[in-house]
Amino acid sequence: MPHIDPEELSLLALYGAWLDEEGQRHLNSCDACSAEYAALRRAVDAMKTTPDSTSFEVPGPNVWSGIHRELGLSDATRADPLRSATGSAAGSATGTETSKAGHTDPPGPGQPPAPPTDIRSVKKRPLGWQRRGTWLAVAAAGALVIAGGTLWNLNQAATPLARAELSPLAQHTATGSATVLESADGSRNLEVKLSKDEAQGYQEVWLIGTDLKRLISLGIMRSDSGTFPLPSDLNLDDFPIVDVSDEPLDGNPGHSSVSIVRGSLSS
Repeated sequence: MPHIDPEELSLLALYGAWLDEEGQRHLNSCDACSAEYAALRRAVDAMKTTPDSTSFEVPGPNVWSGIHRELGLSDATRADPLRSATGSAAGSATGTETSKAGHTDPPGPGQPPAPPTDIRSVKKRPLGWQRRGTWLAVAAAGALVIAGGTLWNLNQAATPLARAELSPLAQHTATGSATVLESADGSRNLEVKLSKDEAQGYQEVWLIGTDLKRLISLGIMRSDSGTFPLPSDLNLDDFPIVDVSDEPLDGNPGHSSVSIVRGSLSS
């Protein structure tokens, strides 16, 4: 069986129980597909955490223009969807109707779209879900708004609680820092910055216990920096070690045992 279509993996990550028996067997035996599915599930789980949007700032039109240009989208999607969503460039700018029969409201922040009434019928429609460019563009725009608002909150109201200097491990030369920041609402985030990305696969950020056996994965870092929410009940005294690992695309959610940098948090 060929690899599972990326759109089907996306729908599986959103709704679960999407694949037929043959597709599920392939997913269980294929390292590449299972790794891609695991990454999609992390993204869905992250989006289920609803951020405080009271201080979000809507990006200017140049942000959407950049996304539109990089993805090579058609003129039909040139209008900024965020401006349309706030009413400043709504239906009149695009000439579209917003009160057609069967129209449903978009999902709220942090929630995946509701599944169609007949999920299996989606596979038979060449349009809609399969308009990959538009779907990716809207997802990218939403991610920009969330990331921009979160970083604005951190920069304006966050208090540093602890910091670790990250040193390179064997065969690596990257250095960096990790800082625990507490927001005004009491939530905590770990901000990680590296001098460069040395991963052969992908970077994953971990907290390691004092016994060097217990691990907590905070998520994937796709560049040389990232900000990761910390569980509200996590005692950092029990997990003071920050580790950035080099993970292969093997579908194994555990630590690869190849660390790029590591350091201990101290207040």
